[in-house]
Amino acid sequence: MRVAFLIPLILMGCSLIGGGSEKPVVSSKGSVCGDPTIKGVVVGSVPGNGACGIDAAVRVTSVGGITLSQSSLMNCRTARTLKGWVDTGLTPAVGKMGGGVSGLKVAAHYACRTRNHQPGARLSEHAKGNAIDIAAIQLRDGDDITVLGDWNSGHKGRILRQLHKSACGPFGTVLGPNSDRHHQDHFHFDTAEHGYGPYCR
Repeated sequence: MRVAFLIPLILMGCSLIGGGSEKPVVSSKGSVCGDPTIKGVVVGSVPGNGACGIDAAVRVTSVGGITLSQSSLMNCRTARTLKGWVDTGLTPAVGKMGGGVSGLKVAAHYACRTRNHQPGARLSEHAKGNAIDIAAIQLRDGDDITVLGDWNSGHKGRILRQLHKSACGPFGTVLGPNSDRHHQDHFHFDTAEHGYGPYCR
């Protein structure tokens, strides 16, 4: 009887644990990727032209209690990395300023395109579900910290530089205003593995 009772519990545990699998896992409360604090829905396979597409996509609406301004398509590795950065980088850096962080303004997520939309360029990590672009940090008092307006301005600028630095390592690529003209108004985060460590500019 004990064995029979334990089997459903074991199976339930397996269904809730993300492990190393790239398959999205759903909890009973609308969570994905085996993490109860990553909210969203399972999309499954997202086909695309050529090498575009995501094998096991999720559409994420919030991470760690922080709302995304638009639901964003990505794979679970990217969703988990974003959640880790929210916990260890974003939330501590902003602290109680403006009442704390309420949301992230998403500039871009999945899209079948080349890097920086340039003809003939290599395929973007956005085309694989590995990337998300963040244009601003939304605060609970209604104020924003924007990459375009605040990168070089006082306390908000220092917070943005700290956020950029804290993302480097968890994400394989981190690009901001100092990288090139294409990233003056947002941070680009992706989970690409370069083989030589993270690329951060």
